[in-house]
Amino acid sequence: MTVFEFFTLLGGVGLFLYGMSMMSSGLKLAAGNKLRSILERATANRFVAVIVGVLVTLLVQSSSATDMMVISFVNSGLMTLSQAIGVVMGANIGTTVTAQITAFNLGAYAPLILFTGAVIQLFVKNSTVKHIGTVILGFGMLFFGISVIKSAIVPLSQSKAFISFLSTLENPAAAVLFGVLFTALLQSSSSSVVIFQTFAVQGLISYHMTVYLVIGAAIGSVTPNLLASLTTNRNGKRSAVLNLLFNLIRAALMLVLIHVFPGFTEMICNLTPGDIGHQVANTHTIFAILSVILEFPFAEAIVAMSRKVIPVLPEENRAVEDRKLRYLVETGDLPSSVAIQQAKLELIRMGKIARDSLADAVRCFFELDDRLAEEVLEREDTVDILTEKIQDRLISFRSMDYSRSEVNRLSQLMLVSSDMERISDYAENIAEYEAAYKERKASMSDTAREELKTLAEASLRSIDFALRIFSDENYRDLPEADRLEQAVDDLQTSCENAHIERLMEERCDPVAGVLFTDMINDLERCSDHAINIAYALSGQNEPD
Repeated sequence: MTVFEFFTLLGGVGLFLYGMSMMSSGLKLAAGNKLRSILERATANRFVAVIVGVLVTLLVQSSSATDMMVISFVNSGLMTLSQAIGVVMGANIGTTVTAQITAFNLGAYAPLILFTGAVIQLFVKNSTVKHIGTVILGFGMLFFGISVIKSAIVPLSQSKAFISFLSTLENPAAAVLFGVLFTALLQSSSSSVVIFQTFAVQGLISYHMTVYLVIGAAIGSVTPNLLASLTTNRNGKRSAVLNLLFNLIRAALMLVLIHVFPGFTEMICNLTPGDIGHQVANTHTIFAILSVILEFPFAEAIVAMSRKVIPVLPEENRAVEDRKLRYLVETGDLPSSVAIQQAKLELIRMGKIARDSLADAVRCFFELDDRLAEEVLEREDTVDILTEKIQDRLISFRSMDYSRSEVNRLSQLMLVSSDMERISDYAENIAEYEAAYKERKASMSDTAREELKTLAEASLRSIDFALRIFSDENYRDLPEADRLEQAVDDLQTSCENAHIERLMEERCDPVAGVLFTDMINDLERCSDHAINIAYALSGQNEPD
């Protein structure tokens, strides 16, 4: 094989991979946020979750893309591991469709498909149709890439070195290992299986060898998910481990099956005699479906294994409990006044979490404590999840037969949830300033630090007092809430003036100065949201 022929092979692989990427991107853009919404909401039933996993992976043509979405949902707490495993199983079935498509020899039609996709993508103005054109263009590129690969590997059949290398893969263990490594390199099981399929069609490898390569590809397919999970929390990491465990068990089951029942692969071959391309595709699909059937009853055991690999810490249990609704559980048969009171109790609990998050963020900034920063980010996720759940319940109440005053109270509670969520957002900002402070090696004077501490304490007092008013509905204390909020405003002005004076005297580190001004603004805004909370149920308007 010449250097030119080798480059041609690499070009074909590149076209195939880029075509896959274009199809995936185009389909996700055409579908908008619907895929995420479907995944998020259709996983209460594990069987439905499997179907959803299949369908979403069919659409995006990438099990890795589906698994990435699952990891992000588990990481944010919108999906549990028990829900995630159903989608993971379905994704492993959906990803086999690519090999089924490429089993058909559509290379001759690739130029026409490419032309059609390019015309739509370049000349159609409608964004949805334009994204569909991207899908068609990617589809044509995929088949054109396969044609290039086929033409480039013909000389390989004459290469003694390549034939010698392939002979080492006749050992099942070596073939499985190569399948794992090759798929990990390509970051796509669909791509590696199609390339193995192409080698088989060209007669470079036997069907028997391809079976083991396909089994190895299933294990190697989890590499992108494992890499993506490195930046997630422990639950996000467990979802990636979940996928790895499922595929390791899948590989073990298939290896046992083909050795205990050697006639099983012969049965698959008999479905499409003489057509090795479809035989490989059918093997890939049947193995995936059979693995899901065999492992489905033991899904919870696999989830438990993932928790053994990455043990659950006490603080994780606390986060799980915090993210559950405690009062708005069964509200359908409750009197309207009681249901609204339950919503208020839920908000009081969420407000305390947001307040504690702000307090920890301030401590984190002054103590440069990364552990506290992680806790703040964890609480921010908790507040986001609670906000969505509480607002969904409040919206559902509006369809009930409530009086005008009760509907108005519900509207105010909705606004309060947003105010509390914003306080948590500012806490997250302040926690992130800690990382920036350390990374940029900023230096802040003791005077500036004391000014920030004083402002932070005043802002927290304002929030505490507002939550007490919201809880007790003792509106005689509103003037004191106004005074506390005004004190925060005055301190912010004082901090700004002192900061300008330090700048004029060139006694201020520029980086620390930016962080200082950002932080005093965030703390003042927290106090603004606190006064909104204090006045929310009073029937009065807060003062300007």
